Amino acid sequence: MTLKQYSWKDGPDLIQQHSVAKHRILEAYLAAYFRTLVSSPNQDVLRLTLVDGFAGGGLYVHNDTREPVKGSPFIFLEATREAEFHINKDRRKPVQLQVDYFFCEADRHAQMHLDKVLREAGYADRIGNGIYIEHSRFQDKADAIIGFIKKKSPKNGRSIFALDQYGYKEVPTHLLRKIFDALPSAEVILTFGVDSFMNFASDGDQVRGLLDGLGIPDIFRGRSVEEIKASDRDWRLFLQSTLYRRLVENCGARHFTPFFIRNRGGHGDYWLIHMSQHHRARDVMTEVHWANSNYFIHYGGAGLDMFQMVGYDPSHDAAYLGQSLLGFEFDDVARRTSIAALTEHIPRRVYADDSGISFGELFATTCNSSPASARIYRESIGKLLDEKAVEIIGVDGTKRRSSAQIMDSDQILSPPQRTLFMTG
Repeated sequence: MTLKQYSWKDGPDLIQQHSVAKHRILEAYLAAYFRTLVSSPNQDVLRLTLVDGFAGGGLYVHNDTREPVKGSPFIFLEATREAEFHINKDRRKPVQLQVDYFFCEADRHAQMHLDKVLREAGYADRIGNGIYIEHSRFQDKADAIIGFIKKKSPKNGRSIFALDQYGYKEVPTHLLRKIFDALPSAEVILTFGVDSFMNFASDGDQVRGLLDGLGIPDIFRGRSVEEIKASDRDWRLFLQSTLYRRLVENCGARHFTPFFIRNRGGHGDYWLIHMSQHHRARDVMTEVHWANSNYFIHYGGAGLDMFQMVGYDPSHDAAYLGQSLLGFEFDDVARRTSIAALTEHIPRRVYADDSGISFGELFATTCNSSPASARIYRESIGKLLDEKAVEIIGVDGTKRRSSAQIMDSDQILSPPQRTLFMTG
């Protein structure tokens, strides 16, 4: 995160490149999100609510180039406009995007600046009518926003919450759970200043109170921070791994990504965590990670066991843990490593049951512990198919000959002979 909180007392504040990267990822994800949701030629309406819980003042000045940079409220608005154009330009039956926006900002100067720049940009007639600029903390407005979404979309509560908090304290897990319990199709994009948290960690009452407030009071599992620091393992990796597990377990989302925004400015690592209730949404965000490799890094492994490579695990020695610190960079090397690891790990999962496993179930039940996308899973299974390490059978009994043919319902089975491959 930046060294100081933003201020709009005297106009747009400076923004660092790593924060611009968050905006680019949000922009890329929204474009992919709209394309995914509006795929049926018969669809004529999409109801959606976009929530920016820490909206800021709307405009910044780039710290390096001194060029103006639009903030996340503009990214939400412009992504919707662009999606509507691209979706409808070749359709006989246009899709109406019924999108409402909530922009919450606790700082009065920032909220006033956001109101000003949105009006200047031509949104004056929509403020209060589809665009709601709230001078409040997101935590204090969340219940009302959830109620609005439930009334608008009672069946699925389709919504995206961008929660780009400053640091790590403003979005406790019970609030995230409230969102997911009430809104089945909600997605959350959360930043968490894990490096700042690590620097703050101690055995005092202050950190225990903080953990209680976040809704993850059992992070240390009875061990003191000093005990963890004194161990012969990397204590920061252990705490990061444990913190992440508790955070996602307690928020109520079924699917999530745990990857770090690259910060070359030395201001600390932080997670950009995407949370959802469906593995397809998780896969869309994972594809964004791979398409924007310059922005992301993952301090863990490939395959199906990336969490075992992050933090303390008695099955890994110190040298192995040290290798994980080098980082997984979502580049061509990482892609090849992922394919190689999956071709080793997937047969173990397939061979564990004589009836095999469907591709959809395989991906849905393992994607949270892998940096790979569904596309990379398919490539790996394609290699296994070529090597006759697996068989793939469609619901109609058809044998698949290539990875391009694999469908979610296809069953992945062990071959009649598998002597060259691991069985457990």
